[in-house]
Amino acid sequence: MKTLRNWDNKTWLSSNKYILSFYKFLKLKVRFNNNIKVLDIGCGRANIISFLQRKHKFQNKPIGIDIIKSKNTKKNIIFKKIDAIKYLKKTDEKFDLILIKQTIHFFSKNKLNILIDLVKKKLNKKGQILIFSLKTKNNKIPSFKRMKIKLILSLKKDEDLIKKIKKKLIKYKISHFNFKVSISKSKYIKMIKNKYISCLLNFSRKEIKKGVEEVKSDFKNQINFTDTLICINYKK
Repeated sequence: MKTLRNWDNKTWLSSNKYILSFYKFLKLKVRFNNNIKVLDIGCGRANIISFLQRKHKFQNKPIGIDIIKSKNTKKNIIFKKIDAIKYLKKTDEKFDLILIKQTIHFFSKNKLNILIDLVKKKLNKKGQILIFSLKTKNNKIPSFKRMKIKLILSLKKDEDLIKKIKKKLIKYKISHFNFKVSISKSKYIKMIKNKYISCLLNFSRKEIKKGVEEVKSDFKNQINFTDTLICINYKK
């Protein structure tokens, strides 16, 4: 499986504005104190949990796991380069907050079932799981024609996975995190060239080049849209 290296690298997802906005959303769901133990599954460069650590100075540093480690992964957290299921099977740690953000689409239905069972077992009393995934209907992410086709297919898969998660968790609440993105067309084109989103991973250079030409002609110099995530909130 090809890995996604640029989703949180020099995108709106790595901006201070985004991280602060996401933190404010988390604060509506989670009662933070310095005793909380946090696990971030598919943490990327660990921007979110690094911010949490700076803000709350947890006694136990947050743990972030991912199958790749980037050069600029944050240093004030504990990073483990490991598959999530393998880590959860072998660790004795339990957590108060487990984050799974924009990661579920990398799991098959069978492995997702295993993952959800494991994270439920790894929760402390009154612990909670927050699962975030791209909004599956009327998604506003700027796309060229072939990218849009792939994105729709990916979101349909996500929709099926979200249904599976709901059946496994039973008691959950749904909400949405919205972030208004304003990005220059030139910067967004760089993101496309870097294959910042999973639906671009298998595109050839020729397909990316053609897509970039479409973006140049179809979009204004400043691209504005709302990035929306579905949040599934489960409390033990």
